Amino acid sequence: MSEPTSVPASSGLIDPRGPRFGAAITAVLLITVLILGPTSLAGLIVLLVQTVAFAAGSLLGLQAQPWGLVYRRFVRPRLGAPAELEASEPPRFAQSVGLVFAVAGLAGWIFGLAVLFWIAVGFALVAALLNAIFDFCLGCELYLLGKRLSAGSAAGAAN
Repeated sequence: MSEPTSVPASSGLIDPRGPRFGAAITAVLLITVLILGPTSLAGLIVLLVQTVAFAAGSLLGLQAQPWGLVYRRFVRPRLGAPAELEASEPPRFAQSVGLVFAVAGLAGWIFGLAVLFWIAVGFALVAALLNAIFDFCLGCELYLLGKRLSAGSAAGAAN
């Protein structure tokens, strides 16, 4: 069987290296946000950029996620085909989870709730680092757990 040379966006399958690349960019941005802190205007701008990236991936789909666009345009053409493809739904759900934490971080910044800022951005950073360093997508695992639990409860309701 030949390796895929390109993956159509409509297929629902993605190169799993794309979300990992995006997680690395996300981690760098969130580290920057934490270094700048909850009173820095520059930190707010960086957090807004990452929030927009999460929103694009979550609400519009992974094809609209900016770090995925960078990956597909500049990185992917220089790599060989992926060994396997993965479903796009779990990483898209992970973008939604990231969006929730980014919005919470923004709320912490806007309302002067430093603890909320630190915790929300910190949790998003941990998830991004797990994906970037260990190829463990926490949001993806939550998605799959939810699918298993809903399938189990549906099976139990059918009995």
